[in-house]
Amino acid sequence: MPYRRLPNTDQARQRAIEQALEKGKRTALTELAFSQQSLEKLQILYPHFSGAIRQLQSSKQTQFDRSNEYGNIFKKAKLYLSHFVQVLNFAILREEMKPEVREFYGLNPDTLNVPSLNLEKNVLEWGERIIEGERKRCMNGGSPIYSPSIALVKVHFESFQDAHRHMITLQNNTNRASQKMQDMRDRADELIQQVWNEVEERFSVFTSDVRREKAQEYGVTYVYRASELKKMEAEKLQTNLIFN
Repeated sequence: MPYRRLPNTDQARQRAIEQALEKGKRTALTELAFSQQSLEKLQILYPHFSGAIRQLQSSKQTQFDRSNEYGNIFKKAKLYLSHFVQVLNFAILREEMKPEVREFYGLNPDTLNVPSLNLEKNVLEWGERIIEGERKRCMNGGSPIYSPSIALVKVHFESFQDAHRHMITLQNNTNRASQKMQDMRDRADELIQQVWNEVEERFSVFTSDVRREKAQEYGVTYVYRASELKKMEAEKLQTNLIFN
């Protein structure tokens, strides 16, 4: 025997509400299988639920659309910071600068390693260190590094900072929309279950098959278990073999 299954996606919830509302429009209140109070709750819930779906979809789409551009800005900032440190290291290797100058940038003077820049937090941290380090080194009489200059590094780093802040804002927007959507799901699930319970109760005087048929007109969904589907398929196959 099929069992009732509540909707488990936002689209399915929306369809269930819409079908119940449509039934409410076309059916007299005295004949409607669920209460007027439930109908009024559906009418209030529907625009808020639909709006929450649109807001979440819009937030996700905006974040997705910006992610590719953000990735390119991130890579460019990494590239310029990495190249700047490499040029600094080459100057040390050519003995144009002493290894100790790496200390201005927060780098270990005993190695020529380039700091890891694989994560956003690494770029944010080292970007500030390197820009400030170049300023301090030049204030102490050092000659500016070129190709790339710190000014060009700073342009790409600040572009990344702006993009990073914007992405955090977009992520926060998505998180808020997701939380609102979750709250709306809980309200929708509770109301749909209430409506479906009322519908099934109204049609409880009928046989199981008739009750399900009438309830389905209100959006109530029934599904067969896998074992039942398998049995029905076997019976259908056997019937076809007999008559063929």
